[in-house]
Order: sequence, then structure tokens, then C-alpha cells
Amino acid sequence: MKYTFYKYQGTGNDFVMFDNRKNEFPKDDVSLVASICDRKFGVGSDGLILLEDDEKTDFKMVYFNSDGREGSMCGNGGRCIVAFAYFLGIIRNKTVFIAVDGLHEASIEGDVVSLKMTDVQEISKKQNALYLNTGSPHHVQLVKELKSFNVFNEGARLRYGVYGEKGSNINFVEQNESGGFDIRTYERGVEDETLSCGTGVTAVALSMYHMGKTKKKIVPIKAVGGNLEVSFDEQNGLYSNIYLKGEAKQVFKGELTW
Repeated sequence: MKYTFYKYQGTGNDFVMFDNRKNEFPKDDVSLVASICDRKFGVGSDGLILLEDDEKTDFKMVYFNSDGREGSMCGNGGRCIVAFAYFLGIIRNKTVFIAVDGLHEASIEGDVVSLKMTDVQEISKKQNALYLNTGSPHHVQLVKELKSFNVFNEGARLRYGVYGEKGSNINFVEQNESGGFDIRTYERGVEDETLSCGTGVTAVALSMYHMGKTKKKIVPIKAVGGNLEVSFDEQNGLYSNIYLKGEAKQVFKGELTW
């Protein structure tokens, strides 16, 4: 069979997208998903996303890591699927959709997508770091000289050594001269550094506010792949109305045969 796919990227975090409203994609085939994501033998991406019908919302987002296994929430993937749904004519400028971590509201204007993330009720302390779940688990650690930091080696060590086989995403952060924050992320499931991680950027913004590194509730974050913005409300340690905002663009369209 031939399947039409689309490639999207959000600040360098890239995804293969399928319109699966007819339920034709063999999503239980882990090796197939992994081969499509492979950058040498497939299309190449950080993940694969299916857009499916949902009875109560505009659509359903099903996300797979590049290892072929279904993953937890992906913030940049969420922004990209909103852009995809807009391209397909499923939505207009605003939407509500369902993902693995629950309902998400979003809006789109041009290439810029603002995605509402899940509330965060707990931020816990680890040695030299904070840990929280923003739809996916995240370790947030301040470091010096981020540009030359060995993200792959230290990220893999913490991902497995501290969090075991289930793992966590590992974020390394440095405050920049403008008062915002630079971030580099080691993503579980990809098992490598990615150019951007939406749930990681969200985790960093909340963590930096929690640590008192910023008093702003609109926090600019610079990932390797581009700039994002996180806004939120906070009351008694509860973070709500969390929005991840940035560009999401279609890169190309193609066909796969298997």
C-alpha cells in the first residue's frame, strides 16, 4: 500500500505525520514506525504522529518515539499536529484535541501555534536538579558553559543511572544575558540530543520560576533549534494556564510504500 505522509518541524524538532482518520496505518508495527523515523534508511524524524478521529474533540493525537514505541506527550509534536489539522481543514484558528495526557487547547496564527499544556502540581528536588512532569517526565539541571557541555554522555548517564529503564528526559540549562534561558535536551525514546523539546522547554520555564531564577511568568527559552515562549499562572505551587508558543511548519509531503 501507498501512504501519503507529511513532514513537520517545530524549532528543529521534526515529525512524520499521517492522516489516520481511516485507521489504515499499522500502528502496532513497532519496527515499521522505527524504520520510517530512521535518518539513514527511512524518512528521518524525532518521532511519528498520527492524526485520528475523536468523538468528543476535533481530533486525537497519537505519538510514537523514533524507537517505534508509543510515547508520552510531545509539546512540539502537539504544536505541529495543530498546524497539520489546520492544513487539512479540520480546524480553523482554535481547537481542542485529545492526546495521551488528556485534553489540549490550542490556537494558530500563521506559523505560530500556542498550545495549552497540562497543569503541574508538583516539582520535586533531586541532587543538583529539579524533577517534574509536564506531560512527559523531565530532569532540569543548571550548568555552566552549556554550548560545550557533553549533553549526550551526561544525558544518557542520568537518564538511565538515576531514572532507570523507564527513564526521564534530561534538560541542561543556562541563563542568558537577556534574562531568558538556553536549553539543551537529551530525549528518552530518541536516546540522543534533539534540537528542541516542547515539554522540556515548559519544564525549564516552570523550574526556573520555582527556583527564583526569574520572576516573570512569560519566559523566553532558546533551544538549539529556535526560540519558544512559555507563559503560565502560579498559585501556592500549582502551575496552570501553561502555554507553549512558537513556530510549527510543514517541510514536505511524500509517499511511502510497504
